[in-house]
Amino acid sequence: MAGPARGNKRAQGDTNPKYENTYVFVNDYSAVKEFQAGYTEHDADGSRSSMLLRAESVTGKCYVVTFAAAHNLTLADLSLPAILAVINIWTDIYTAHISPLSPLSKGSSPTTLSPMSHGDGRTSRTKEQYRYMQIFENKGAAMGCSNPHPHGQIWTTSGLPEEPALELGQLKKYKQEQGGLNMLEDYASLESEQADRVVFENKAFVAVCPWWGTWPFEVMIIARQHRRALVDLNNAEREELAEAMAEVTRRYDNLFETQFPYSMGVHQAPLEGSDIEIEASHLHIHFYPPLLRSATVRKFLVGYEMMAEPQRDITPEQAATRLRSCGGKLYRKKTE
Repeated sequence: MAGPARGNKRAQGDTNPKYENTYVFVNDYSAVKEFQAGYTEHDADGSRSSMLLRAESVTGKCYVVTFAAAHNLTLADLSLPAILAVINIWTDIYTAHISPLSPLSKGSSPTTLSPMSHGDGRTSRTKEQYRYMQIFENKGAAMGCSNPHPHGQIWTTSGLPEEPALELGQLKKYKQEQGGLNMLEDYASLESEQADRVVFENKAFVAVCPWWGTWPFEVMIIARQHRRALVDLNNAEREELAEAMAEVTRRYDNLFETQFPYSMGVHQAPLEGSDIEIEASHLHIHFYPPLLRSATVRKFLVGYEMMAEPQRDITPEQAATRLRSCGGKLYRKKTE
């Protein structure tokens, strides 16, 4: 991933403008590309190789989203309006890639930014209709982040990735078996009622240490009402999502008074899909952080956890209690 800093010359020869807030550009080292040769199966149908070794080609487009012009401002440092600007960019790019045949394309809430006005000119709709968009951030060297300038990424792909596909399968099953109810809407309501795994909540979102979580301080932000994707949020709900993200990331940093590493990802409806796939989808955000006991002691998924099943080092209730106690001003701003 090429340097996102303002004024930097990137790998493909483009130069970033002197942007002041958020900025989007197409990744110079995209993991998937719009134009690449299709995969050709060389073994005959029915051969052992064709039965056991399966592959298919994937095309797509990858973006980089810088959160701010400053090198030292992570999501935990940003003001609510600045985080809202990031959410608006996510929404804008997602909107630009929705299939015109999708139920999401009808009556989606407009963004507060004009389409693609914040990017490098190559972030407009592609000719191919992609199936899925994964928005994510890897924060910190512990999570493989190769550039210290705070940023996230967006990958659009022609296929539906494994993790969202597994989730979507369970969401569809629940909706079909429970008379049209939405699993994550019901789960958000349950967590809010029980309260012992809740880290933070407002009118539109609840942030919880999930019942099934693997990582010690894993958090999930869930829309309280059925919102299929970012485009379903109105302006007030986007502001409340910004607040929830600020609360989670600030509490993370306050917990061990460090730049708390994590991988964060937005799960929402596919860009293209059947009506049941779109309607069963529910907007939520996963945070997977590795730290366990301190800023230098992390959890490792090894041994039994790799070969059999993950184990919890602390309960989600204990994790939520500790994160609830870490609210307030960001620790590194207390001396300002």
